[in-house]
Amino acid sequence: MSEDLLHVSIAELESLLRRIFEANGVSAKNAAILAANCAACERDGAHSHGIFRMQGYVASLRSGWVDGRAVPEIEAAGSSFLRVDARNGFAQPALAAAMPSLLAAVEATGVAVLAMRGSHHFSALWPDLEPLADRGLVSLTTVAGQACVVPPGGRVPVFGTNPFAFATPVAGSPPLVFDFATSTMSNGDTRIAAREGRKVPHGTGIDRDGHPTSDPNAILDGGALLPFGGHKGLAMTLMVELLAAALTGGSFSSDVDYSTHPGAETPRTGQLLIAIDPTRGATRVYADRARDLIDAVRRSGASRLPADRRYAARARAQAEGIPIARAQFEQLAALAG
Repeated sequence: MSEDLLHVSIAELESLLRRIFEANGVSAKNAAILAANCAACERDGAHSHGIFRMQGYVASLRSGWVDGRAVPEIEAAGSSFLRVDARNGFAQPALAAAMPSLLAAVEATGVAVLAMRGSHHFSALWPDLEPLADRGLVSLTTVAGQACVVPPGGRVPVFGTNPFAFATPVAGSPPLVFDFATSTMSNGDTRIAAREGRKVPHGTGIDRDGHPTSDPNAILDGGALLPFGGHKGLAMTLMVELLAAALTGGSFSSDVDYSTHPGAETPRTGQLLIAIDPTRGATRVYADRARDLIDAVRRSGASRLPADRRYAARARAQAEGIPIARAQFEQLAALAG
């Protein structure tokens, strides 16, 4: 029998998620930002960072691990450098609060760097950057996480999945925005595979004894994920840890400790974001050059480019509604009280 699916509008899902956040101690302003972010992930088919995450958000809030009412502190550390203390709150509201200052710095100098600490990032990174690309800016961001990734040959997790995202405007097309973990698989996708009883590709991770495994439960139960690409992936995840934690003043992934807050899931670390005005460097219109390159890639025979699948899912959801299993929707409604 096929799964009983509902098709809900983005507005309906946002409204429900906002009520869940507010029912669990999040201020109305922060709840609206978080709900829009989570609903957008679900709309675009990023299921590992959509409503799947709501149980973790709620558990972290109820445990007192994260402050849903936090008001960030924003400090200019130079004409192009912003320091943001999220005050143990979620990253997205802190970024929203800092956005006017970031845009002003880009307009004045052509580049802006935002270093955030004391923040909980529990979502995809592309929603942080797509609005900047819509404004014609090139941007990139990195964030650390909870330790669940071992270096090749290692036994003890040191890194988070440490994602990296990049966004650029493209003339005549939606922005090119990509977002990927520097581990072989994101933690969320690993957890979804375990929930659905699926194996993961060999080489994804190790079990608690250090043996390679394709069992997601073994990876999650005392094992660990591996960086993608062996030692090249290790270099990437090390770079992210240094940029998102050491440079920002955030916690290293290995320092995230939930022991005093049972049930908490949102990692409290840091995030680095860089925004660039490409017109300061290009001799031609930058977005046109981006289009020319992407056209060349498509002509080469590439079947799919980054963000293609996400935009296709977005178009389907806008036309038909966001597909959600009825049982899952009912579980969400229960979280709203």
